Amino acid sequence: MVPTSPSPSPSSSKHDAARAPGYRQLLRTPGVWAFVLPGFAARQPFAMLTMSMVLLVEHTTGSYGTAGSVAAVTGVAMAVCAPRGGRLADRFGQRAVLVPGIALHAASVGALVALALAHAPVWALFAAAVPTGATVPQVGPMVRSRWAVALTGPSAGPSPLMQTAAAFESVTDEFTFVIGPVLATALCAGVHPAAGLIAEATLTLAGGSLFAAQRKTAPRPHHRATGSDARHSSALSVPGVRALVIALLGIGAVFGGMQVPITAFTKEAGHPGLSGIVYGTFAAGNMLAGVAYGAIAWRRSPRRRLLTAYAALMLACAPLWAVQALPLLGGLGLLLGLCIAPALITGYTLVEALVPPATRTEAFTWLTGAVALGQAAAVTAAGLLTDHAGSHAGFTVPLTGTVAAFVVLMGLRGHLVPAPRAMRAAGAIGHRRAVAVD
Repeated sequence: MVPTSPSPSPSSSKHDAARAPGYRQLLRTPGVWAFVLPGFAARQPFAMLTMSMVLLVEHTTGSYGTAGSVAAVTGVAMAVCAPRGGRLADRFGQRAVLVPGIALHAASVGALVALALAHAPVWALFAAAVPTGATVPQVGPMVRSRWAVALTGPSAGPSPLMQTAAAFESVTDEFTFVIGPVLATALCAGVHPAAGLIAEATLTLAGGSLFAAQRKTAPRPHHRATGSDARHSSALSVPGVRALVIALLGIGAVFGGMQVPITAFTKEAGHPGLSGIVYGTFAAGNMLAGVAYGAIAWRRSPRRRLLTAYAALMLACAPLWAVQALPLLGGLGLLLGLCIAPALITGYTLVEALVPPATRTEAFTWLTGAVALGQAAAVTAAGLLTDHAGSHAGFTVPLTGTVAAFVVLMGLRGHLVPAPRAMRAAGAIGHRRAVAVD
């Protein structure tokens, strides 16, 4: 599946990549390992955050609804603040945003842990959850922006490796979500209910500092918008970005709509320690599909692939509410993961082609924020339904979210085809002036 070719020299790697897109060529791009490895370390804590928070708050309050709501506040705060952080990173540089952000995040997590263990009122937990979510480091979008810079030069056209890079990032994200929930569950169940969040804050400081130190691979700051960039000063002004935000809201509903019901289902089955493993199986499916998806040279258009993958995801969510056995739930989780990756990867590939370079990081954070917002809404709804009617009721949330998003996405599908000029200017990641994308 992965193309093989002679080892390229630095001066010819981009030309070779154009001829033979694949993971081998991608990872031979000069300089990429300088941000790939620190980026992996820096994003690992995010995969632990929601699960650790749900486990701690449920332990101290006895309510899945409260745990889900506190986690949802964190997700909403992240969704609201992430695009602003991405915009600041585009303007002033990633390090200028990341360094103070990781310090504030660690302090906010510490405050949340202290309040939860002190059995503080729910409103106090909500208050601490706001800065916790608002300061989540947006490492994934920052890494994607670095890929966009690394794969093109000042006069290059759209790189065929951008889809492979999007797939690689999806695989990396999901690998962290294979490890993260398992680690969070093990720490909370085997060490202390607060151990997951404490580890998350510690890893955020360490990994975020390591990533911020990689200054040579960071995109050039765009201190002010000029020309067409001025007309589209926000990535959300591009209609296609708004359509993709809707799509990723639905994907977020799957992520959030699985976490609380899985935790409750395993507890009802008498195996509460397996919740992280079951959710990790779901993430593993996503990771495996991402590996395969990025190794294929697709002939169908990105819009058609997105709509097909989304329809498959919607159908895969349908039987969740009727699951009775833990192994079957693990199998369905694996299937869901296999369906999510193609939609997620195609969305990130499309958005890079739709926006000018000056708003690239912001555009990626809109998608990341949409996932977080969909996850927040879903974890709240699933928590309330699980409290009142059991885990099976909670599993109706992923289906509801994907159906609603798919209907809207079909209506907006006309905005998902980048204009040829936009693909030259925005997709190629290097032109100093980008054209307007409508």
